[in-house]
Amino acid sequence: MPPDANVLRQRKGFDGSKEDDAATQQRLATMKQLKTTEVVIDGIIYDISDFKHPGGDQIELFGGNDVTVTYKMIHPYHTSHHLEKMKRVGKVADFEMEYKFDTPFEREIKSEVFKIVRRGKEFGTFGWHARCIFYVALFFTLQYFWVFSGPTIALAIIYGMSQAFIGLNVQHDANHGAASKNPFWNDLYGLGADFIGGSKWLWMEQHWTHHSYTNHNEKDPDSTGAEPFLLFNDYPLGDKRRTAMHRFQAFFYVFVLAGYWISSVFNPEIIDLSQRGTLKTGLTWESDYVKSRRKYAIALRLLYIFTNAITPFFHGNDFLTSLGHVLVMGVSSSLTLAMLFALSHNFEHSDRDPTKTYRETGEQVCWFKSQVETSSTYGGFISGCVTGGLNFQVEHHLFPRMSSAWYPYIAPKVREICKKHGVRYAYYPWIWQNWFSMVKYVNAAGTGINWKENPLKGNM
Repeated sequence: MPPDANVLRQRKGFDGSKEDDAATQQRLATMKQLKTTEVVIDGIIYDISDFKHPGGDQIELFGGNDVTVTYKMIHPYHTSHHLEKMKRVGKVADFEMEYKFDTPFEREIKSEVFKIVRRGKEFGTFGWHARCIFYVALFFTLQYFWVFSGPTIALAIIYGMSQAFIGLNVQHDANHGAASKNPFWNDLYGLGADFIGGSKWLWMEQHWTHHSYTNHNEKDPDSTGAEPFLLFNDYPLGDKRRTAMHRFQAFFYVFVLAGYWISSVFNPEIIDLSQRGTLKTGLTWESDYVKSRRKYAIALRLLYIFTNAITPFFHGNDFLTSLGHVLVMGVSSSLTLAMLFALSHNFEHSDRDPTKTYRETGEQVCWFKSQVETSSTYGGFISGCVTGGLNFQVEHHLFPRMSSAWYPYIAPKVREICKKHGVRYAYYPWIWQNWFSMVKYVNAAGTGINWKENPLKGNM
């Protein structure tokens, strides 16, 4: 059980009453009492209803939630002065913080990386935008043939891959606010998620939560997203989430990942724009911003289904052939995306429970250290051009609002500083090495072998 939150706040000097204005002193609330126009940062409630955020109005997406980790993750130059721009209206009594920031490791890695990528220059480069335009042109060209000329098996495979490339290379940077300093371009490129069968708003709900709580045993929606079919969490033996079939998941995991497209395109979450994997962590998505986007999300999803899953039946092929083309396209898109996603945090020696120390001792965990030890990096610049820089997962999780174009340049310095501070950095020169490590981990998570006594290791 976590230690008492009130005791921890006293121990960590949470009081801060000297800085509170009159309104803050008057109102004391719980997390469940937050309004949808309010957010919590470090236990302080801020009203964002009239706040003009320089990164755009997507900040309103998070109304009604504790955004402490997300805020500090997205704002690497954060100081207390930045928060003075928002209206403070109270404090929460049940605020609890598992992570710590401003550690020596964080300070040095920021200092050294910002010497390479200067402030204000961290957005998409000319090369990134050129690559983006190429993938967008490829996608719409193939879509034209798909809709007006009719699909073939070869076209289904290539078109499916082109959709994945939009997800990897275009919408990802944009929905991190990293494509451009101008929020208009981030919003525009971010709609790429909707043009490949997803939703930029659902994506931000899930993905930003994943980044904030990577591999967290309860709060990372990506860790449990494939359950009950696959276990990416290495649960203890006897856990009710383990079943007999999981012992063989290393043999069938590819078939589960192949269904990613169907599970995304026909997901009913598009109706209310509430990503279910995040709700169990206590997050809520009921702000006016979210409600106002629902009609657009539904319209874009219907357009996608018509364009990609219905028009193939208009070209004279029999029903099964047309259905086969659609499914091949979906599987192609699924495997291109999901196989790469699966590498990122599921590998041997990945930290699958980064906040265990906090639960057991009450000692907060360095968030920057946890991001490194839960992620892996493989390959280099060429891999980055294909995967949108997502082969640099360590760098991406340390600096999620930095364009992926910069990751090859900062990676050597990141590895150097990790080594200096004794932080485990997982690097695989080739993708197949990361893949092999991932398969071994998936097998271990499924069989529970890490929880069993092994006489070959002398631990009987």
